[in-house]
Amino acid sequence: MAKFEILGNDLQYIKVELLENEKVYGDAGHLLMKSKTVTLQARAKGGFLSAIKRELTGASFFVNELIGPGIAIFAGIFPGKIVNINLNNNVILAESHSFLLAEDTVQYDAQLAKLSVGILGGEGIFLAKLYGIGNLFLHSYGALYHTYLNHGEKIQVEATHLLAFDGNMNYSISRVGNITTMLFGGEGLFFVELEGPGNVWLHSITAQQLAYAIRPYLPSGQQGGFTVRI
Repeated sequence: MAKFEILGNDLQYIKVELLENEKVYGDAGHLLMKSKTVTLQARAKGGFLSAIKRELTGASFFVNELIGPGIAIFAGIFPGKIVNINLNNNVILAESHSFLLAEDTVQYDAQLAKLSVGILGGEGIFLAKLYGIGNLFLHSYGALYHTYLNHGEKIQVEATHLLAFDGNMNYSISRVGNITTMLFGGEGLFFVELEGPGNVWLHSITAQQLAYAIRPYLPSGQQGGFTVRI
């Protein structure tokens, strides 16, 4: 059985030890290194249709499959935490860019989210859908928060901070507040409302927030648009 070890603090990475013919697969662009004995090949995991749906989420069409024996190391592209979810024939719905790595027994697909959540919640129409048996690893931006909601318990989450949740949960949208709050409160127009029972994972920052924070420090001409020099 493959061995996984999450290492690091705020910039975490994961070390995978594979025996002969053991397989894992990861999102493209996250592999740091591998043993020469580990075979690497691109695959359309789940077939052509699943690959097309994944691409619609903003994720990659192909995933990188690694076959042992040997060692491989994967990491996220932003400072943050790695969360290990052990699937047991359950379904996880996740933000598309959060997928990092999974055992070969985990299926990677995409699911059409409720239209109102997709449009008004700001997370796109599709969510990554991961199911089956085995270890799944997601990468959060910034700190990771996990909570379990009991039956009937509800929380409201700012959409861009929603990392993942159990696929059996009910979810919808709710207004942030009155018109003044919606326009000037700085929290967007709508929350995603999730109802238990089930697990919810949140990340403390978003890619958009990080990009906005560092934009003023970029050299002139690298902040978008173009610069004319005479």
